[in-house]
Amino acid sequence: MQIDERSMTQLKCAKCRQRFCQAIIEDESALPSFCPIRKSPGLVKDVSQRYQQEKIKNFYVKAALTEKGCYDEAEARDGRTLPLRPRIRELAEFAKTIGAKKIGLAFCNGLAEEAFRIVAIMEKHGIHVESVVCCCGAVDKAEHGVPAEYKIKGRDKFEAACNPLLQAELLNQAETDFNILVGLCVGHDMLFTSNSNAPVTTLIVKDRYTGHNPVISLYTRYHKDIV
Repeated sequence: MQIDERSMTQLKCAKCRQRFCQAIIEDESALPSFCPIRKSPGLVKDVSQRYQQEKIKNFYVKAALTEKGCYDEAEARDGRTLPLRPRIRELAEFAKTIGAKKIGLAFCNGLAEEAFRIVAIMEKHGIHVESVVCCCGAVDKAEHGVPAEYKIKGRDKFEAACNPLLQAELLNQAETDFNILVGLCVGHDMLFTSNSNAPVTTLIVKDRYTGHNPVISLYTRYHKDIV
């Protein structure tokens, strides 16, 4: 099937090497033809107005405050700032900044130890955590419509299904302020996110091959034939 590229939105920021949008733009004619600033100036302006909505503005500004706190300007070298905190600490500080009473943790059973440590760190910061494992419910994959031949342990064996919809619903009922994803499978994470009432952020993504460090595949030549 031939795709009519004229009917497709051409968003190609990843291919822009100049990063014009990181500075004041004095000459828009210098922007690439695909640049949203050049193609959709009205949309840029309209969306900017949405940040004035009280709920969005409060959330956004506090995210900026958390970002600011991640750098040690007193220890700057050569005009650069040095990082102070890992992501887990960022999440704890953000939770405190927005006044979160309760946060959710939806995790994969394969990262149960990491989930245990995450909860311990959050509780150390005085943050209450509701945690739900992926296989909660103990429902066999076949009951969710997965053909027996797709079972990993064998077609005739019980295999607990990942249950992102139940994870989301349990955290919805717990009325969490925001939820953290830890290691949910590709697709399951999307189902969770689309069914969560609260905002969702990811701390760890599932990458079985790299030990949950997917960025390494972008840097090492040893993975070039895999990706």
